[in-house]
Amino acid sequence: MGYLDELFSMTGNKALVTGGSTGIGRMVATALVQGGADVMIASRKGADCERTAEDLNTLDAPGKAEGFAGDISSLEGITELVNEVKRRTDRLHILVNNAGATWGERLDTFPYEAWARVLNVNLTGLFHLTRELLPLLENAASDEDPARIINLGSVMGTQPIAEGAYSYTASKAAVHHLTRTLAHEFAPRQITVNAFAPGTFRSRMTAFATATDEQAQRMGSRVPLARIGRPDDIAGATLFLCSRAGCYVTGAILPIDGGQSVRHGISFFTE
Repeated sequence: MGYLDELFSMTGNKALVTGGSTGIGRMVATALVQGGADVMIASRKGADCERTAEDLNTLDAPGKAEGFAGDISSLEGITELVNEVKRRTDRLHILVNNAGATWGERLDTFPYEAWARVLNVNLTGLFHLTRELLPLLENAASDEDPARIINLGSVMGTQPIAEGAYSYTASKAAVHHLTRTLAHEFAPRQITVNAFAPGTFRSRMTAFATATDEQAQRMGSRVPLARIGRPDDIAGATLFLCSRAGCYVTGAILPIDGGQSVRHGISFFTE
């Protein structure tokens, strides 16, 4: 194995990616499989996870994937997901908290229930799943190779802008802060905690604005690097943070946004 292969390899590592059947979660899972990890993909739609795992297992990659249902929107769902993971492994090297929800509506009609639902998935579920999986993460952690947690934040959590997605932006800003808090608390356990703050990528959540090539180009025209994100952009960040290359990085909020977070007077979806 050459130097670069060894530096970025995750061969033999066990990983869990929530919300991993589509969008950025699928991009992360693909990168982990390509890096040699054994990846569990979980979301509310178990059949979608199974199909994604089957697709990834057709790649000429050193890792493999398995998919099953897992719902982090309730305590009961989190307990079932944790038990499902424990049935498959006694250690977890990588946890990617990607599952998320959003809601967009005018300020004067924004529903109470929608606010609670988004925060419950994006923040509350993320926290409790992470806490319940700590024993498995500690089992995998070592001084030379810490266990890794990546939380999915957003560029919209870095900017004072909502565009109707009030609960989403608030939840992602909270994810960033929680990431830093847990990075400090988990360091003695040899667990790193970082977050992605992606800009616009193609996913179910952004399909209303990126479904066609014309729409994607229009969205890209608002980005300093003049395009929306690509799967390789997520893959590169994933391989870095989850391999030996990133074992000394914790508490970072990594912008993967083509420069949107440093652009003044930005808008994401509104004309």
